[in-house]
Amino acid sequence: MENKNICFVIHSLQVGGMERVMSEIISYFAKTNAYNIHLILYGIKREVFYEIPDDVIIHKPTFEFDNTKRLLSTLKTLRFLRNRIKEIDPISVLSFGERWNNLVLLSLLATSIPVYVSDRAQPDKPLGFKDDFLRRKLYPRAKGIIAQTSQAKSFYESYLANHPKIRVIGNPINQQEIMETPKEKIVLTVGRLIETKHHDELIKLFVKINKLDWKLIIVGGDALNQHNKQKLEKLVKSLNAQDRVVLAGNQQDVASYYKRSAIFAFTSSSEGFPNVVGEALSFGLPVVSFDCVAGPSDMIQEGENGYLIKLFDYQEFALKLSLLMDDTFLREKMAGFAPISIRKFEKNQIAKEYFKFITNR
Repeated sequence: MENKNICFVIHSLQVGGMERVMSEIISYFAKTNAYNIHLILYGIKREVFYEIPDDVIIHKPTFEFDNTKRLLSTLKTLRFLRNRIKEIDPISVLSFGERWNNLVLLSLLATSIPVYVSDRAQPDKPLGFKDDFLRRKLYPRAKGIIAQTSQAKSFYESYLANHPKIRVIGNPINQQEIMETPKEKIVLTVGRLIETKHHDELIKLFVKINKLDWKLIIVGGDALNQHNKQKLEKLVKSLNAQDRVVLAGNQQDVASYYKRSAIFAFTSSSEGFPNVVGEALSFGLPVVSFDCVAGPSDMIQEGENGYLIKLFDYQEFALKLSLLMDDTFLREKMAGFAPISIRKFEKNQIAKEYFKFITNR
């Protein structure tokens, strides 16, 4: 008997957290040999960065998306999605991305094809009048909604008037083999240099703590045309902290920074699911993080593997960070529990949860 089909739909598989998660889920499904796996790439850029198994059937539009004729290109994309997915005739479709999910659901109106959707950003973040309107009208038609965090699930239950099938499935976090690497007195943070990460405030509170034997290292580069690296460099210079605050820029080997560091600090105010928090915990770093929407509260157990701080309470953030910097025993205790606490996000376990949810198996 011929295997049935499952269809994964995403606008891009270039470098990015959403794209990495999709590629890992696809790889797991392909290894089961239970279904024929189809992948539809329909965005402006259709190159594949992440490794996809050879037996996955990839579909792309034959036309280019012309931004100068956006409406026409969007209509052509809708027609392509509808026709191709109907040809594949899948038992389930999995789509990623807020605005993109609207497009997929819209393309399959008046069909009986089951569509599962997952937003990959802060759940309550406004998308604009048009996309918010479409999400409110179209998401109730989805067969299932995958929320990355418990906060996201609560938002969808309220926003969509108790949709009957919402499941919390976090992101896969690579589990690390903890080596006896000597820890240095480094507070680490990893993330793009964008305003919602509040690196400027982290620098100021770190310098104010004034522990001269510690360093703050910020890994990440400019993004979203905000040009914050230059602003942060000026701030560090104005605080006379060039010897204690390092702007490391983008790094290929981020793991080496996790291995050397003793504490992870996270001052972001807007997330979908902050992978870097999970990565830090997997490397055995206690985490001090704002309790932002959404994600940190699903990974950090207060006083066990880190601290959750009320959003923008920089005084409390500095107190907890200073406590960890001063107390070696506390740091080591939390460091020992941190990798254990994140095992529920092991890659195959997360992919298995996706498998069960969208196949009803």
